[in-house]
Amino acid sequence: MAEVVIVGLGPVPAKQTQELLGSEFTFVAEPTPQDLLRADGAIVRAEFYLDKTAIESMPKLKIAVRTGVGVDRVDLESATDRGVSIAITPGANTNAVAEGALAMMLSLSKKLSPLTELVRKDQWTSRDGIVPGDLEGSTLGLVGFGRIGSRVAQLAQAFGMRVLAFDPVADVPENLRAESMDALLSESNIVSVHVPLNEKTRNLISKREIELMPQGSIIINVARGGVVNLDAAHEALNSGKLSGLGLDSFDPEPAVFHECFNHPNVALTPHVMGLSQRARQQTFAAAAQAIKDFFNQTGSVEIVNQPRGEN
Repeated sequence: MAEVVIVGLGPVPAKQTQELLGSEFTFVAEPTPQDLLRADGAIVRAEFYLDKTAIESMPKLKIAVRTGVGVDRVDLESATDRGVSIAITPGANTNAVAEGALAMMLSLSKKLSPLTELVRKDQWTSRDGIVPGDLEGSTLGLVGFGRIGSRVAQLAQAFGMRVLAFDPVADVPENLRAESMDALLSESNIVSVHVPLNEKTRNLISKREIELMPQGSIIINVARGGVVNLDAAHEALNSGKLSGLGLDSFDPEPAVFHECFNHPNVALTPHVMGLSQRARQQTFAAAAQAIKDFFNQTGSVEIVNQPRGEN
């Protein structure tokens, strides 16, 4: 095989990735414009916007592998027209993201942030005014039941939670299946969102949906920013309709400040729940393997488009 140049778009570890790819590939972690002209493939981090301009800067590009499963920051139409395959790495960070969702549920239901502040401010005698909640016996509603949603269900059941799920596409077990999203919302003390961001899911959880939920509910979004309407969530936090909001994803990213960020019952993380040490290793390994399988025409690569055109 002739030299195959792979570039990193966004921070991709140089040494680890080169070792994973092997000697038949040349990996460039910080590509110059000249490197982009030579690029046959790319490993693309979630924060990098692979738009039409970026795609056109790599005339030899045949495949771009996204670390993760979201493609909302990829111009699929331009990639498809230019014959560029867009691949994802499903499963590599499933456990990490699912654990992140549970961590937020625990933090918000157990009131860790306000109780931490109470101790810091030497207000021990005020502790009776902040009562921790329980996961056991509460109902978790999962909006989306793919790899991550189904793993969250397993973890939640281990905590003694009743789990409901709604997904118009994925196969939801009958004992977990909600008849509709409205039905799920009306019964769920905690709602965890696990859907991609697209025209149908933008503001999927907004004022009307929140009003269907029980008083004092919690919303968790470790999927994609823009799925939960922050204005509506902030209003619900202030009224007490929501008792907690956990966000790991934002729209845009880096996050633009929203007034709900200052609310004491909001947990915020900068889109890192899928970037645990183990998940990082697995994700980059999966991306490198996809590159190798694509060029060697071995194995199965998860390609989300049907490329046509120049390459």
